[in-house]
Amino acid sequence: MLIQYVPILVLLLIALGFAAAVLILTHVISPRVKDPVKLTVYESGLPPQMEARLRYPIRFFVVAMMFIIFDVEVIFIYPWAVVYKQFLSYGSFIFWEMILFIAILFAGYLYLYKRGAFKWE
Repeated sequence: MLIQYVPILVLLLIALGFAAAVLILTHVISPRVKDPVKLTVYESGLPPQMEARLRYPIRFFVVAMMFIIFDVEVIFIYPWAVVYKQFLSYGSFIFWEMILFIAILFAGYLYLYKRGAFKWE
């Protein structure tokens, strides 16, 4: 039974050997020229005027997280709306589950609103 896995093992060994050979060859063959001109920062042919890493306000990340949270809502509501009529035969359980889901999201929206997350200053 294990004999069936021999071709997969051989292929895996060939792939790993090829990857290792390529990495070793590029390290051995690559040129090692340490030119100070090559190590300088290049920005559109002009010398850099400020530090490359700027600090962004946390507000950008908060807005991004809010977008992701409230965008996921659509991912769950769309399939529910597609299959809603099929599950009506089970009663109104599916309807009240979605109302509960939307209420939880709305509570999160109100929490963010009261915390001032939507104010852009």
